[in-house]
Amino acid sequence: MPLRLFCFPHAGGGPTTYRHWHRALGPHVSVRPVHLPRCAGGAGFTDVDSLVAALDSELAEQLTAPHVFFGHSMGALVAYRLACRRRASGHPLPRALLLSGYAAPHLPAPLPPVDGLDDAALIAVLRAAGGVPAGLPDLPDFLDRYLPALRDDLRLCTAFRDPADPPLSCPAHVFGGDADPLVGERELHAWDRHTTRLSGVRMLAGDHFYLDHAPEQLFRVLRPLLRRYAAAG
Repeated sequence: MPLRLFCFPHAGGGPTTYRHWHRALGPHVSVRPVHLPRCAGGAGFTDVDSLVAALDSELAEQLTAPHVFFGHSMGALVAYRLACRRRASGHPLPRALLLSGYAAPHLPAPLPPVDGLDDAALIAVLRAAGGVPAGLPDLPDFLDRYLPALRDDLRLCTAFRDPADPPLSCPAHVFGGDADPLVGERELHAWDRHTTRLSGVRMLAGDHFYLDHAPEQLFRVLRPLLRRYAAAG
């Protein structure tokens, strides 16, 4: 049975972030992009752990087989908190956590508070981080669909307060962009507080959205790593 790789998106993102990963990672991996539950009409979740509880319920049946979590940016926080929740309820941990582009959760959120930013200012922040292609903000559909979800997700991140859970016992591999203006190498190394088995921090070429702009460099690292976890039994 292929190893299940659950992929959690960045703030405002969705499963399409990972739409090509199944072709890149090989037949021993079943890539499962995760859709973050969002409530219609603006009545979204008020904290990360409420979102994680909803995800736990949605994914419970799929998490019975051997699996690994990958999360980028906000997705790294969600993946980590889901692993903590499942440990607390007596479920097996993922074989590994693959955490990308997010500061360790006891540190301030690396994403900007949004309540004081209008759309133009928020887009400027995203562009500086590498997350907005030139010209895209001129599209009304982008403003109407993406920005409200992004604002909701960023509020969850900036409101999160680390409950200081005991460190997880599963291996954690941490990744970041070497030109990321939001998250530096020091903030990535700080994940060692949250796992007893930090398996290294890998800096890859690029900004906060390095995995969108040049994914092959990440795939070269993930392919042997996932092959090893798939063969673990």
